[in-house]
Amino acid sequence: MSMPQCFAFALGALLAAGVTAAEKHPGMDAFVERLAAGDESRRAELADLLQAAEFQPAIIAAMTRPAEGTKAWFEYRPIFITEARISQGAEFYALNRELLERSALTYGVPAEYLVSIIGVETFYGRITGKWKVLDALATLAFYYPPRAPFFQGELEGFINMPQARGITFDRGAALGSYAGAMGLGQFMPTSFIRWAVDADSDSKIDLWSPGDDLFASVANYLKEHGWVSGGPVVAPMVPGPTAKRLRDSGLDPIYPLSQLVAWGYQPDKQSALAPDEASNLLSLEVARGEFAHFAIFANFRVITRYNRSPMYAMAVHELAQAIAARVPPVAPVECAPELAPCAAVNEASAVKSDIR
Repeated sequence: MSMPQCFAFALGALLAAGVTAAEKHPGMDAFVERLAAGDESRRAELADLLQAAEFQPAIIAAMTRPAEGTKAWFEYRPIFITEARISQGAEFYALNRELLERSALTYGVPAEYLVSIIGVETFYGRITGKWKVLDALATLAFYYPPRAPFFQGELEGFINMPQARGITFDRGAALGSYAGAMGLGQFMPTSFIRWAVDADSDSKIDLWSPGDDLFASVANYLKEHGWVSGGPVVAPMVPGPTAKRLRDSGLDPIYPLSQLVAWGYQPDKQSALAPDEASNLLSLEVARGEFAHFAIFANFRVITRYNRSPMYAMAVHELAQAIAARVPPVAPVECAPELAPCAAVNEASAVKSDIR
């Protein structure tokens, strides 16, 4: 969408809403009245906050061209599966190993997946977003009718974040993505309210720098969306000459793996997957007109709760595996049976191989 088209799109929203001269954004007054619920001081606070928000037409343009919707897998994959992202992911893991593996042990999510999500989302904190979150959410809440209800909910969550989580937070200065996602893990406001964790118990939730809060929050998000500790994520499948061509059946694991095999798709001979493991079949275009096939499991579905694109989930999985291959295991510490802290260290060190 061109910039003139963005302005035309926004003008249509203004006219449809019948915005008055006193109302800076279409629908703002009704939004404020609903949140204020008759509290005049609250109404004034909300009005002042939203008066400071600026419409950003470039955000409307960005919403119409997400990479997941315009690229095939063979075009999308090279964006994220690069030597730089793998090597820097391994360095990030090594630098934060103790905290990462503590969260892995607590929540049952392998540390490499926590690192990979941070790597895909923000390149380990290098690219966290240049937009004022207030501007981004106001633009999408008031000028983007296709998803206005969703973004009005996120704007409400953003406004309520300090009270909802008992934190100090400068709403006018916070920066994030064009969709209003924040921090190294790119949490939307409602996700922050529901799943962010104050892991170090300092009465703050810091998702803007590597640390306990960030790693625990990403792990908690995955766990609360159904991550199965020790469960599989993806398995390549080789189609036989009579393999059945399947219609897209979504991403939910609705078939036992044995059903995929019966349809003519075979896992690796070394695979230890159970025949009754709940799965589905995903086909991705690896070259123009050429497809690879994968069994996807419950944990793959969980990753798509972070971002609903199956290509995003596959990128997270492949990057996680590449990072894990670069991170050497920690040798177990010899200790007496009565030394519980020592045993805990060994247990945490085993997480990477045991719960992948």
